[in-house]
Amino acid sequence: MTVRRRLVGGAIAVAVLVSACSANPPASTTAPAGESSSAAEPAGLAPVKVEVPKGMDAAPLNTTRQALVPRGWKISVYARVPSARLEAWAPDDTMLVSVPKEGSVVRLVPDGKGRATVSEVLTGLNQPHGLAFDGSDVYVAQSDRVDVYTYRDGKLTEPRPVLTGLPDAKSPELGGKYAHALKSVALGQDGSVYVSVGSTGNISAEDLTANPPRASILRVPPGGGKPEPFAVGVRNGTGLAVAPDGAVWTAVNNRDNVQYPFDRPYGDASGSARGQVIEQYVRDHPVEPLAKLTAGRNLGWPYCNPDADVRPGVPGSKQHRSDVAFTPDVETNPDQSKLECKTLPPIEQALGGHSAPLGLSFVDGGLPGEYASGALLGVHGSWNASPPRAPEVSFFPWHDGELGPQQTLVGGFQASDGSRWGRPVAAVAGPDGAVYVSDDEAGAVYRLAPPGR
Repeated sequence: MTVRRRLVGGAIAVAVLVSACSANPPASTTAPAGESSSAAEPAGLAPVKVEVPKGMDAAPLNTTRQALVPRGWKISVYARVPSARLEAWAPDDTMLVSVPKEGSVVRLVPDGKGRATVSEVLTGLNQPHGLAFDGSDVYVAQSDRVDVYTYRDGKLTEPRPVLTGLPDAKSPELGGKYAHALKSVALGQDGSVYVSVGSTGNISAEDLTANPPRASILRVPPGGGKPEPFAVGVRNGTGLAVAPDGAVWTAVNNRDNVQYPFDRPYGDASGSARGQVIEQYVRDHPVEPLAKLTAGRNLGWPYCNPDADVRPGVPGSKQHRSDVAFTPDVETNPDQSKLECKTLPPIEQALGGHSAPLGLSFVDGGLPGEYASGALLGVHGSWNASPPRAPEVSFFPWHDGELGPQQTLVGGFQASDGSRWGRPVAAVAGPDGAVYVSDDEAGAVYRLAPPGR
């Protein structure tokens, strides 16, 4: 039976294809004692075998894989799509998936047996990434532009420009250097188009004054027009989606190699550690924001860093990742002359440092029980921490216009030694009441099915 789709927003993200946060290699970082490398797992998760249909068992799914899913749920391979990134459901209940590495968008058509056939619908594009439907129109974000296409009979035709001249590695003024060239897109309930434009690097403050501005979420007004910054200080707004109440949310990949900001020793060391890059501190700082945007909101980068430590600056401090306040960045804003951090509203929710949140979507009905309303977030996992933060699909429950703390919906992609067989990018609820997860590491789209679906 087909379940009526009630989805808000889309799985739209932007990220560096090969790193969690930056093109500049940071120091490897080590977890403090007692700290987990991923979100807390709800008590109801259980290990299950990933079901792999015949003909879909190419590596790394050529050996038995297990995932952690809610008890009674099952997970199977729906399609093999090398380098699969963002997903969007079409009006005919087929799925589009972006493949920026190949410059293409593919269409997944269900075969009625729990799997899909794959065909290309767009090719020759410039790193297409973000996808968002508005009826029979679909918005496609390339690295340098956003266009809207007409979707009809499984084809995308009649491209019309929405926003052009966006910066990417080909922009003359950047000289080929752009760490976060992929773009995300989301549609507001009033017809506004929101586009995430990432920073060129780790702490490239000149992005804030560029034209068009980078490290920002741009807004194109309903019906078109000049884009204006909607939110700034957004280093790499990887997740971008619209919540059930119309609010725009973003999930952010934050900076690397943050210097210790406090004028005191770190742990048992002697003398002030202020300004030092300390592996243990870097591993957990700064946290990665999941923030509700309002017009003009500043998320702090590169001058203020969200700091979730219960005891700021103390090695191994527990973190409270809700309503997170900011600490001045000692490298870029030591005297707070650039930005007074206490003036920034706290971050609503956050993930552990270097988690690399990517595709964000909302579900408002259609999933059972505690998962009926909330946000789904693909977490790519860190590339520079030891032990690594584990890849997963996270769930944030939705109540009265706010998101609750992070939970793990799907885990098990990473072994205890830090090796991985998969890295989720995005998760979207489907018209059949299941969740569909893209994985660019394994080159797959999974179907996560609740009992009876």
